[in-house]
Amino acid sequence: MMSQRRGIHLDQSELLCTKGCGFYGNTAWQGLCSKCWREENQREKQKQIQEDWALAEKLQREEEEAYASRHQKPQSQQSAITPFSKFEERKTKEKSSKVHTVTKFFSPSTKTPPKKGTLASPSPSSSTGRHSSVDSDHATREFIDFLKPLKSGREIFKQCRAFTESMVYKRDMGADELSECVQDFYQSLSDRLQTQFKGSSDHVESVMDEVEKYMMTRLYKEVFCPETTDDEKKDLAIQKRIRALHWVTIEMLCVPVEEEIPEVSDSVVKAITDVIEMDSKRVPKEKLACITRCSKHIFNAIKVSKKEAASADDFLPTLIYIVLKANPPRLQSNIQYITRFSNPSRLMTGEDGYYFTNLCCAVAFIEKLDGQSLNLSSEEFELYMSGQASPNWPQASGASSCSPGSAALSQVHKRLDLLTGLGERQERVMEKARQMESDLIDWTDEVEQKVQSVLESFPAETKDPTASTANNVENELLPPPLQPQVFAG
Repeated sequence: MMSQRRGIHLDQSELLCTKGCGFYGNTAWQGLCSKCWREENQREKQKQIQEDWALAEKLQREEEEAYASRHQKPQSQQSAITPFSKFEERKTKEKSSKVHTVTKFFSPSTKTPPKKGTLASPSPSSSTGRHSSVDSDHATREFIDFLKPLKSGREIFKQCRAFTESMVYKRDMGADELSECVQDFYQSLSDRLQTQFKGSSDHVESVMDEVEKYMMTRLYKEVFCPETTDDEKKDLAIQKRIRALHWVTIEMLCVPVEEEIPEVSDSVVKAITDVIEMDSKRVPKEKLACITRCSKHIFNAIKVSKKEAASADDFLPTLIYIVLKANPPRLQSNIQYITRFSNPSRLMTGEDGYYFTNLCCAVAFIEKLDGQSLNLSSEEFELYMSGQASPNWPQASGASSCSPGSAALSQVHKRLDLLTGLGERQERVMEKARQMESDLIDWTDEVEQKVQSVLESFPAETKDPTASTANNVENELLPPPLQPQVFAG
């Protein structure tokens, strides 16, 4: 049993940040938590800026030396000024771009907002998402209602609305830059709220949850699976990979779940439903809630099956099994969306962060799954992946059990037996249909005979029209009816 678990077992320390800060890490951040990843990213950017400045200074010195040498020759003076002026222009442009790199995250827009006469410049989808979306309007009303009791509620709403509107015109930025913009805003607003609420973390988190809900509902179409990323390509790749692994059984993954038990089967179905439902949510917190519900159903299924509390070693294989059975839509896009735009504190701690980290590990395991992980030989794994064999097929003894020819022949015989059985069933059905048709004809004839017999036994009576006329004549000969008379007296 331990050898089978060797490929799936994951030490809980591996879920934590590789920097040792104690928070949960993420494979998308090279095993770092969001805090350490941002710090590392900032150091890399600062280092790159310093290297760019050093290179610019070096180029400047070289150009100045070249200009000085050319300046000694009058005939080449004009030709020397031109490249130096181009260098100055390039140097000024580089300085400007470096300044913009730092300030663009806080500017309201990287593009000039459209004028009134050119309102068609934003795409119809973004316009609908910002103004006509029912979800966006509902989120706005809920956000306003939430902020009404707060003293600084009006200011918070103004800042969130201004930032959200400015992000619409930054859709051409890369996904990492968009994420950095949002995370910077989260951090800046959280710091101000910490000062305002005097360190009340629960109150700050509740406000930040509503801020995330409002902003991400409005920005969903712009930031989910943006065109500047390869998220869609990754979605197709993981879906294809999961479809190719359809043959993986519950025994291969050492999943301690007994699906024959009704309560366990119900929990498995609910877990699959929850992880699929994740794609229908817009807010990162709501997507994480789906993952958490899925994980709790998994723990319940394990607990009922084993009649004892589930362990972390049981949870990860079962989560992998659920993902393989569900094949959730746009799995990579949803993971990336949560990673980029969720409130960072939610991913670093708590049950949401723990379950999300396990989901990322499960997806990484599926991408790298091999025969050793499933206690199979490489030959068996390749046969199953190619479709030439299946664990559900009857295996022959000896060397022929791994032969592609014998596997194909066994499959042919199986299909022939199935066709023979279907042919016999069809014959029985046709015989029953013919018998039913004959019975229906006999019943129709019998009903017609009975109706005819009744009509003959009770012929219809017809009245003589002259008799009716005679009665009318007699009525005409009768005296008129008596009239009431009034007597005086």
